[in-house]
Amino acid sequence: MTPELTTVLLTARTDGSAPDPTLPVLVVGPSLGTSVVSLWGPAVAALAPHFTVIGWELPGHGEGTPLPEDSEGFTMEELAQAVVNTLEGQKSKHGIAADGPAYYAGVSIAGAVALQIGLDNPSEFAGLASICSAAKIGTEEGWKERAELVAKAGTPTQVIGSAQRWFGPGFIEKNAFVSTDLLHNLQDADRFSYAFACGALAGFDVRSRLGEISTPVLALNGAEDQVCSAEDAEFTASNVAHGSAVMLPGVGHLSPAEDPAATAAALVDFFLSSSSNQSKEA
Repeated sequence: MTPELTTVLLTARTDGSAPDPTLPVLVVGPSLGTSVVSLWGPAVAALAPHFTVIGWELPGHGEGTPLPEDSEGFTMEELAQAVVNTLEGQKSKHGIAADGPAYYAGVSIAGAVALQIGLDNPSEFAGLASICSAAKIGTEEGWKERAELVAKAGTPTQVIGSAQRWFGPGFIEKNAFVSTDLLHNLQDADRFSYAFACGALAGFDVRSRLGEISTPVLALNGAEDQVCSAEDAEFTASNVAHGSAVMLPGVGHLSPAEDPAATAAALVDFFLSSSSNQSKEA
């Protein structure tokens, strides 16, 4: 089932006017257990001069509408298609030129979506960023076990483990507000929607298909990420047709919140330089 995604205009103007039509669109997606507003909010100020930033929420996360318990769930292919559908709707809603350039950046599960979009909808985005992610995340058995646990006992069962895995050394102590907000996102997420997302990750493995992706891909990972390693990023970047890997020192699994300035700088450099190079080649 292709879910209907809730979206947020992260670079909305305070006077309520429409986004700058001269800026390219950047669609951003969240990590499992987080709201896109909490995760990407710290990076918006650095991205706003360069992009109109539109975020999407996982079902049952943040402002996202939960999926019913008896839902069929969704696959990664269906989630990626939902993101593509969202882009077209948001361009129309905010008066953004339909043929204007657009880029995509997602964290963890949304980073996996970046690779799926590259396979299924290669012409939708001029560049993709798979952040703190991999062509295969975890194991099928592990995701199925987590889905079963969360569906029965709720997302609070994941808070302690996520606090240990998500952040680089010392981040929680130095950034209590940001880390607490993100962990509250997890605690408040709908258990069935979270479980369905685990199910999608259980079936996701595009390692053997990366060579089919022709869209430029940035694999941006934290050097301290315990979920998706530097080796995962290097593997992605070296196996797609046009890839680049960047490591952020001291950063764990949620780079837009942990080091928003470096994350934004890497995205601006990769996307806009890729666009410039493509224009020259044309």
